[in-house]
Amino acid sequence: MIIYVDASAARNGDGTEAHPFPTIQQAADIAQPGDQVLVCPGEYREQVQPRHAGRPDARIEYRSVEPLGAIISGAERLGGWVRGEANVWRASVPIGVFGDYNPYTTLVSGDWFVATMIAHTGDVYLNHRSMYEVTDPALLAQPVKSPLAWAPEESTLIWYAAPNQAGDAIDFSANFGDLDPNQECVEIAVRRNCFMPAENGIGYISLQGFTVRQAATQWAPPTAYQDGMVGPHWSKGWIIEDCELYESKCSGISLGKYLQPNNDNKWLHKKFKDGTQTERDAICQASYEGWDKEHIGSHLVRRCHIHDCGQTGIVGHLGAVFSVIEDNHIHHINNKQNLAGAEIGGIKLHAAIDVQIRRNHFHHCTRGLWLDWQAQGTRVTANLFHDNCLPFPIAERLVGLSESDEAVARSGLAGVIGEDIFVEVSHGPTLIDNNFLLSDRSLKLCTQGVAVIHNLIAGSLAAIGTGTDNGMGQLPSPRYTPYHVPHGTQVAGFMSFLHGDVRFYNNVFVGNAELDSIKQEFEDFSKGHRVPWDDNNFQVGTFPYSGYPDEASWRSQFEGYVGMGSSNPHHDRYYGHLPVWFGGNHYFNGARSADQEADAVIHDQPVTRPEVVESTGTDGQLDGSAAMPGWQLVTDLFDHLPLHTEATIATATLGMAFEPEQLFEDPDGRPYVFNRDYHGFPRQVHATAGPLEDGRSRGLREGWA
Repeated sequence: MIIYVDASAARNGDGTEAHPFPTIQQAADIAQPGDQVLVCPGEYREQVQPRHAGRPDARIEYRSVEPLGAIISGAERLGGWVRGEANVWRASVPIGVFGDYNPYTTLVSGDWFVATMIAHTGDVYLNHRSMYEVTDPALLAQPVKSPLAWAPEESTLIWYAAPNQAGDAIDFSANFGDLDPNQECVEIAVRRNCFMPAENGIGYISLQGFTVRQAATQWAPPTAYQDGMVGPHWSKGWIIEDCELYESKCSGISLGKYLQPNNDNKWLHKKFKDGTQTERDAICQASYEGWDKEHIGSHLVRRCHIHDCGQTGIVGHLGAVFSVIEDNHIHHINNKQNLAGAEIGGIKLHAAIDVQIRRNHFHHCTRGLWLDWQAQGTRVTANLFHDNCLPFPIAERLVGLSESDEAVARSGLAGVIGEDIFVEVSHGPTLIDNNFLLSDRSLKLCTQGVAVIHNLIAGSLAAIGTGTDNGMGQLPSPRYTPYHVPHGTQVAGFMSFLHGDVRFYNNVFVGNAELDSIKQEFEDFSKGHRVPWDDNNFQVGTFPYSGYPDEASWRSQFEGYVGMGSSNPHHDRYYGHLPVWFGGNHYFNGARSADQEADAVIHDQPVTRPEVVESTGTDGQLDGSAAMPGWQLVTDLFDHLPLHTEATIATATLGMAFEPEQLFEDPDGRPYVFNRDYHGFPRQVHATAGPLEDGRSRGLREGWA
């Protein structure tokens, strides 16, 4: 059956083409497996909660008739602003508007949220862009730029909200700069979600072609129920495609965890167990409450444009297993820096078991992709990453601040340097191949069990050999995380981290002399606020792995060893670094190889550091290449990179990730052969290092939203 929805329809519609429903929720109340809900262009200011699940052979499809024309909004228009003194405008909203969830009395909170930050889940939007909340109404009259914001000039558009004395309304005050709010589109967030079931298990839903914006979502750590503007809420088989999602207070799409009342933000609320232990508890509980391939995950998120969210573009713990995230454009995440904590990134996934993240474009995020815990069978391939680090220079942000405010700013920014990809406390196997990693910091690897193959890496490797404990003051606090049976959710064991167990094959590293000055600037800037689990490295190359054993020397420790009866039963052989493998890597512009990397190819010829620019396709030539609509790579690197000189890499080359004893193989257990490049073009038997087989092709993939 086809069910029709039109926001301009009469209230007594019946869902037929002649008499459509005026709300999507009316269609969601009756849609059954195999039904299609067609939504006409218009604004749908509602929280849609699908009631019925589809089936694998009969999905329930929700489709915008006009691509992006149907807008699901979590916000309401707010007019009637009255101008007061010093350009401060005021308006009031009865609390009945908010129902049982008031975003202006609900603070953002949860495990791993920086509790010193004060923010409500609500927001005020000026022409569909969120303004900056302040906690003191006295600041409204004389706005000052935030030193934390990526775009400080935007941070002077500010608002404040609080209940009135009678408690029957929320009073809003705001400074809109030179704009008259009664002549502009001013909205306030009202609803927590836009399209998300209220119950678990509402699977096999498709959402296609919608604009989704402006929801008052809550912080989404791995130990809590994780919500987003859109999400499957602990089910299987959703498809979210061709949508634009933006201005979620916290997360745009949640593929994440269901509510466990006994564990929900337990670290925050009960204090006595460390957060990592409550997360282990949550994982084990999920394993006997239905977390398996038959019931959870296998979602598809593709061709979506996700931007300007406060915490993450896509978040998920446990619920994203076996999913595919492809061809999305994810940018400007957490740029306001009004939220802080350990759950931030363009994508932030825990337990990304057999998740494929491919052909996406990440830029201008506080961290592009964060794979935290259990990145087992995860593949990150053919993605473009750039500008995912704190913008430099940053010293001028401190000008004019008081001593106390300057200390807060230094502390806040010290923990948000960012990078393209962060893999944390996972045992692998995690595969990173054929990507462009062009931010000042490319990879943060507080982990093991990783293969890095055919990437162009123009930033540093950070936090090598560190970052795997909880950083307590005096006592040791190693973290140990689970690993699983291959291609399944069953927990096979838990283990702490030895570091190493990393493979680097056929990568191109391009150094940058400016990174030395950036490193010094950051060291000066962060005075006394260095994060203990980061080494602040900005120099390019594999050199942080110098001193790690190769496979032969590591194996030699165990020769003749027969257990506790050995003449040296206290040998550290079981607790030293694991081996690291190298082959076919090229180094330019002073990028440094690891000391033990015997076949590193060091190039003396300086090259232009790769840079990504947006091209309209109207300017003729760009660095010798025909300009194309979309994004363009500017560099002369490929004039100096030898073609077809390296061995073809395959699953057989890589061996097993140490702890799970699992091969680097696809989710079906088939071996990989890395004989296709970033574009999907075939490689020759003797391959070219880096992501492009034919280095003369400088165009980047078209088709991002």
